[in-house]
Amino acid sequence: MSGGTALVTGGCGFVGRHVVSRLLAEGWDVWVIDNTSTGKPPEGWVPAVRTIRRTDGAATYVCPGGASLTFIPGDVRQVLRAAIDARMLPPFNLVCHLAAVVGGRMKIDGDPLAVATDLSIDAEFFNWAIRANPDRVLYASSSAAYPVDLQESEGHVALREDMIDFERGRLGMPDMTYGWAKLTGEYLARIAAQKYGLHVACVRPFSGYGEDQDESYPVPAIAARAARREDPLTVWGSGQQGRDFVHIDDCVEAMLRAVEVISDGSAVNIGSGKLTTFLEVAAMFARLEGYEPEIKPLVDKPVGVQARYADPSRARQLLGWAPSISLEEGFRRVLEAARRRHASPLEVV
Repeated sequence: MSGGTALVTGGCGFVGRHVVSRLLAEGWDVWVIDNTSTGKPPEGWVPAVRTIRRTDGAATYVCPGGASLTFIPGDVRQVLRAAIDARMLPPFNLVCHLAAVVGGRMKIDGDPLAVATDLSIDAEFFNWAIRANPDRVLYASSSAAYPVDLQESEGHVALREDMIDFERGRLGMPDMTYGWAKLTGEYLARIAAQKYGLHVACVRPFSGYGEDQDESYPVPAIAARAARREDPLTVWGSGQQGRDFVHIDDCVEAMLRAVEVISDGSAVNIGSGKLTTFLEVAAMFARLEGYEPEIKPLVDKPVGVQARYADPSRARQLLGWAPSISLEEGFRRVLEAARRRHASPLEVV
């Protein structure tokens, strides 16, 4: 994808940072809107050679090679609402809408009305987008939009894009308010494409993970426990529940390919098609760490659905994409990062 001017909402979050870093490396001038309630401010991860600060709290970071990141702190809804009237944002060649209230399973199950704020965020975003009319829009949906009755212990299946069918009204019950919000966001994307001519693509990432992901998510949390060589090594629930894990670098690659080829608001999975249980996750981290702990389930913890994994056929055919980072290699990287974070001061050289 050629460079230009891009906007990434939620660009300070886990996925956002990786999307922004990829775009900057490719020479894009990137604008980011984020309230940093869960994200990390740019000072900690943007390789700036010069910073230009504004009196309104915004700042522009000039990066090696000349690309820039302009950061606007604040609630994306308020910023976009003001932008419609004040024309405070430039025209964009690409917009990646990642802003959302999200967290690990504890947040999704424990604070569902806070997560439902995503409904408001997406409504405001698409109302702005049809007015701003950027060249391309990427909407980050989620595998949580799929019907939960297809993900039970008995009879679970690889989740295929057409299992959500807006045209025929076949939707099913998604996963909590987070799934409802993402399902609704996809519907808004289709309306924006069909009724307003917006070029928009939706992606349904499965369980993305990476070295700098917050430990409220299971992969970095288990890696941290393994890095501390905890015994027993605990996992939430029975540990028999499984997910389709994809490294964040592979996720970003698929996202940027999707926005190049999809324009009608339809969705594509980002997944490997492989189901891995959390017992297997813990066992792999223990093996990589070189010890043999007891792996202990914590049955009082929230677990979500039993089996969530993608049918990756459409991504292969449409995007020419499949994950390039194996689970073992990805987990090795996460474990090495956990070791660095949890090393004692005497061990740091």
